[in-house]
Amino acid sequence: MQLPEFEYLRPTTLAEGLAALARHGEDATIMSGGSDLLINMKFRLDTPKYLVSFNGVKELKAIEPLADGGLRLGAGCTLTQLAEDQVLASHYPALQAAIFSVGSRHVRNAATLGGNICLDTRCWYTNQSEHWRESREGCFKTDNELCHVIKSASKCHAINSSDSAPVLIVLGASVTLASVDGEREVPIAEFYNNDGVEHTVMRPGEILVAVNLPPVQGRSVYAKLAQRDGLDFASGTFAAGIVGSNEKPESVCLVMGSVGPEPKVLENSASIIKGSGLNEDSIETAALAARASLGEVTNLFTPSGYKRRLVKALVKDALTELRDMGA
Repeated sequence: MQLPEFEYLRPTTLAEGLAALARHGEDATIMSGGSDLLINMKFRLDTPKYLVSFNGVKELKAIEPLADGGLRLGAGCTLTQLAEDQVLASHYPALQAAIFSVGSRHVRNAATLGGNICLDTRCWYTNQSEHWRESREGCFKTDNELCHVIKSASKCHAINSSDSAPVLIVLGASVTLASVDGEREVPIAEFYNNDGVEHTVMRPGEILVAVNLPPVQGRSVYAKLAQRDGLDFASGTFAAGIVGSNEKPESVCLVMGSVGPEPKVLENSASIIKGSGLNEDSIETAALAARASLGEVTNLFTPSGYKRRLVKALVKDALTELRDMGA
């Protein structure tokens, strides 16, 4: 399959790139690594007149300490750069594990942190060739008000497959968004929408320029299962964080990924751990509650029954690992 025709713009500064986005409006699409975007363009899911590449913007590739002891990661950092960063490895190992789990080394060499966070949602019915899609009715994500996954749905249920998002939510990170009108900071827990089409709060002309990590608190873990490591998107991901002891946790955050249009915060499961401590009985109860919290499992890349069993197993294994890390 060939790419559609487009004009390629490669600004060398952030200001130049933001001006290009403002100038071309809806006709422009942002590209960083392009590992997912270029495939979608070949499928004709995205057909921009202007492709604005931020690969040449050095100011988006920095890793900088923050005054409060946290860390600022440029959105243009490649996943390989982050996977090999020693500060990230020693202070935020769960995030590094999530980054290292993305694709193969070849994918990570090109893919960026910002691209992974802003990864377009995916659905078995739309992430196909243009000719394949023409054999059936359109949907919310293409050209019709219909969801092939849940026929009665009033919105798109395509899946958010960002590997880094669940961990970043657990860590309490925020993202910096920029446009010609200035910058704003958004907690990443509020960055995603429960809608497969309008799946982030980014406004037209905005680009994600950085991720801001707060100082390290407590322990965190990340777990992922894919049908083929290095080749497939996740069937399910899970991130967990705890501040305090196993017996008396001060705070608990549990987030499931690849189960809906946005990462799902498992509040019921977290309440169980916070109230009962992190022990064998509470882990089993929390894993069962996580399965029950899924509601309509809409990822048709795997059967819904398998997805529920997978969630229970991921939660149980990751919480056991988290328990064994602490006291």
